Amino acid sequence: MPARAPDVVDQVGQQLSDQDIDTLYLFASPASDFDTLTRQAAERFPNSNTILVTTAGEIGPDGYCEDAVLATALPRARFRVTPFVIAPLTDLDGTYLSDRIVQARMQLGADVPEMPGGFGFLLVDGLSLQEDRLLSAIAPGMGALPLFGGSAGDGQSFRKTRLGLNGDVLENAAILSLVATDCETHVFSLNNLHPTETRLVVTGAVPERRLVTHINGAPAAREYARLIGKDPEQLNEFTFAAHPVVVRLGDQHHVRAIQRVNDRGELVFFSAIETGMVLRVARADDLSSHLDRALYEIARDRGPTDILACDCILRRIAAEQGQSARAVSDVLSRNNVVGFSTYGEQIGPMHVNQTMTGVALSPPRTRP
Repeated sequence: MPARAPDVVDQVGQQLSDQDIDTLYLFASPASDFDTLTRQAAERFPNSNTILVTTAGEIGPDGYCEDAVLATALPRARFRVTPFVIAPLTDLDGTYLSDRIVQARMQLGADVPEMPGGFGFLLVDGLSLQEDRLLSAIAPGMGALPLFGGSAGDGQSFRKTRLGLNGDVLENAAILSLVATDCETHVFSLNNLHPTETRLVVTGAVPERRLVTHINGAPAAREYARLIGKDPEQLNEFTFAAHPVVVRLGDQHHVRAIQRVNDRGELVFFSAIETGMVLRVARADDLSSHLDRALYEIARDRGPTDILACDCILRRIAAEQGQSARAVSDVLSRNNVVGFSTYGEQIGPMHVNQTMTGVALSPPRTRP
């Protein structure tokens, strides 16, 4: 639905009028009236959880879309969701939070033993800079329950991101949904990037601000530009999307995406960064072809799937810059992907960038 339409929630209600909904997710463009949406959703669906998040773009039935509000409903016949707020993110008590999650997870399992599958879905204030700390606090309480999520967006403005739960508008907060289901589930993370031999050693950083001041002993933006063969005065979001950097953690490489250059020639990152970190410039496979192959592999042994996904804004920017947005949208549509473009993604205990995380849902193999 168009983000500025005055009757968005009414339209959603009409489409879902014959369904018993456990939880309704609304992925809302920052162009929407978020306060009104949050209030109206709670009023229209008083017996359901209503969870909202602002986006950096939406993913709907036709793939990428803009200035829209996208609704995704989890029917009570197949799902039970326990959502709770984690706030404020700047004052986390990890032990208390972990205990809350364990208790809620155990209670959910006891309430619906006929739904043995499940996952965690995390939505986070995308400008909080707290995702890494939050995931460290959440991970011990999740047990074997797989977790994915995304950081709320604000288009490409980076001014204000918001969440909503059951009529309450939230900032400096996260919403964790613990989901039980009898569907077959597969939580995944994918990206189309491969490290090259071009190294960047972070020799100056302000970790709490995700700020890199120096790379290889030189001013950060200037050295990054030199290594990728660009003019340091011309660095922008398209450059960062086309020339991402990755860090090796264990036996895998994960993106540490650059958000912008500040007025002092320092690089502001989307995720954790620290002095001594060794980064490598990455090269990208064709985005649409890689996505097509990856989603085919996910669905191959599961039959028809529906996918709820969190997709980094930088992947969207790269698709638009490479004139492949239509091809990517076709892949998303063909594979029944819905969700939103994010300022960062979560998978298990990690906050990552330039990645798609999500859950693939398939019908149960046998009825309970």
